[in-house]
Amino acid sequence: MGLSLGEQHFIKGGIAQDLRTDGRKRLTYRPIYVETGVIPQANGSARVRIGGTDVIASVKAEIGRPSSLQPDKGKVAVFIDCSPTAEPTFGGRGGEELSSELALALQRCLLGGKSGAGAGINLSSLLIKEGKVCWDLYIDGLVISSDGNLLDALGAAIKAALTNTAIPKVNVSAEVADDEQPEIDISDEEYLQFDTSSVPVIVTLTKVGTHYIVDATAEEESQMSSAVSISVNRTGHICGLTKRGGSGLDPSVILDMISVAKHVTETLMSKLDSEISAAEACEDES
Repeated sequence: MGLSLGEQHFIKGGIAQDLRTDGRKRLTYRPIYVETGVIPQANGSARVRIGGTDVIASVKAEIGRPSSLQPDKGKVAVFIDCSPTAEPTFGGRGGEELSSELALALQRCLLGGKSGAGAGINLSSLLIKEGKVCWDLYIDGLVISSDGNLLDALGAAIKAALTNTAIPKVNVSAEVADDEQPEIDISDEEYLQFDTSSVPVIVTLTKVGTHYIVDATAEEESQMSSAVSISVNRTGHICGLTKRGGSGLDPSVILDMISVAKHVTETLMSKLDSEISAAEACEDES
């Protein structure tokens, strides 16, 4: 987005004074709205709007087979689609690169490290029969309109969609030989609610000038030197951390950012909790 020098100074000057162009303070979010159950065919879905950023996440559960490396766990895959209608620059390679960058960051935030430490989704809970049968969760995110802070919005939508997710109960037939797949019976009446208590929220701190802000708009992002996204769960533990932007950050600044993110997370988590439970109540009524 081509901003004039005057506009650039205005944005940076406002952030330095703790008064952003839309009237917010540096660590204040735009209004957040959540709807759940927006895609009837999915096992769970949600739409989240933060200011002018609008995203949808859906969760589809399919029967799969555990990988030989992790026979006691189910599998989760995250796909993100940045629609060119949301932002003309999403057409072609720009959109593809951003989609895979967002999907990778979300995968890291939700599934922790390679060992599974810090995972927001407990993959063992997706196991049906060790080495034989598990649930594969396909999490799809769609960016409908983009005005900054996409990663946090997608993280919130996935959290809300998982809260909305019901997985059918599965009965496995009696013992079968090692080389055979057991028969399974998927209930169409009994469902298990997905446990989202450890699913983190993502807070991106965007550095503009010497200060950092939360929930940056697209204009503010165009002036950033770097951004650090920190995912924090309900107990205040850091589940993942990703950085983008060219300029390096001093380790002491990162520690400061983490403590700010933990502080901001408490407000964001309670706001999301109340929005999600209100959305779920609306859906139950309808």
